Amino acid sequence: MRVVLFLASVFIASAGAAHAQAFSESSDPFQRIFARLYNYDFAGANRLLDQQMEADPENPFVYSVRAVALLFSEMARLNILQADFFLNDDNMVDGQGHRQKPDPTVKEALLAALDQARTKALARLAVDPNDRTALFAMCMTSGVHADYTGFVERRQWKGVSLARKTNRYAQQLLRLDPPVYDAYTNVGYYEYVIGSLPFFVRWFVRFENIEGKKQKGIEQLELVARHGVYYGPFARILLTVVALRDGRQEDARTLLAQLSLDYPENTMLKHELQRITERIDAMTAQRK
Repeated sequence: MRVVLFLASVFIASAGAAHAQAFSESSDPFQRIFARLYNYDFAGANRLLDQQMEADPENPFVYSVRAVALLFSEMARLNILQADFFLNDDNMVDGQGHRQKPDPTVKEALLAALDQARTKALARLAVDPNDRTALFAMCMTSGVHADYTGFVERRQWKGVSLARKTNRYAQQLLRLDPPVYDAYTNVGYYEYVIGSLPFFVRWFVRFENIEGKKQKGIEQLELVARHGVYYGPFARILLTVVALRDGRQEDARTLLAQLSLDYPENTMLKHELQRITERIDAMTAQRK
C-alpha cells in the first residue's frame, strides 16, 4: 500500500507542472487569480479581482473568490497554513493554537464579500437551480465561512455546523453531469477528517453522503489534484498534510518539491520542504 500511495503521489506531482503553467497562462481569469494566490501574491490576486469585478460585477464567483483571497491572506498572517498547525490536534480545539487575534478589518471585508456572493448566487439559482457557477459560488462561500469560523476564530463546533452547508452544495455539484471535480476537495477533506475521529465522536458528526473513510477521502482529493479547475494545487497541499499525518514523509516531500517548482514565489512551500527534508535526513542518519 505504501508503494501504491507513493506512486500515486509521484503521478499527481508530475501532473502539477503542466497544471501550474496552464493556470498562469489560462484565458480563464479566475485560474490566473488562483495562480497568484498559490504563489502567495495576495496583492496581485486582489488586483486581478478588482479588474474582474469591474468587468463582470454580477458574477457571484468574483465575490466568493475575493473571500477566498481574504481568508488565505489572513490564515497566512496567523501562520495557520503551515503544516505543523494541522499536525497538532490541539490547534484544532477552541482556545488553542495561534494566539494572534483576527484582523477586524479583514473580517468585515470577508463577510461583505460572502454576503455579495450569496445574494448574487441565490438570484441566479432562483432562475436555474443547476447553475454551475452559482452553486460553486455558494459552495465556496460556505467553505470560506466555515474555515474562517473554525480556524481563524477558533470556534470549531460552529465551523462544523457551517461545514454541513458546504457539503450540501458540494454534493449538488457532484450530481451534475459532468460533476464539478473541485467539489471533491470539500467531500474528500470531510471523509478523511471524520474517518480520523474516534468511533464514538462520529455519532455526533454526521454529514450527507460522508462515510468517514480515510482512504476514500484520499482518493477523492487525488481526483481534484488531477482534474480540479481551481483547487488542484490546494488538494495537493492537503494530500501533503495527510501524508505527514500518516507518517509518509517521503510522499510529502515529493508533493512539496513539485509544488515548490510550480509556485516558486511561495516561500511557505520552500520552508516546509526544507523542514521535511531536514527531518528525513535526521531519521536517515539515526538509522545508520
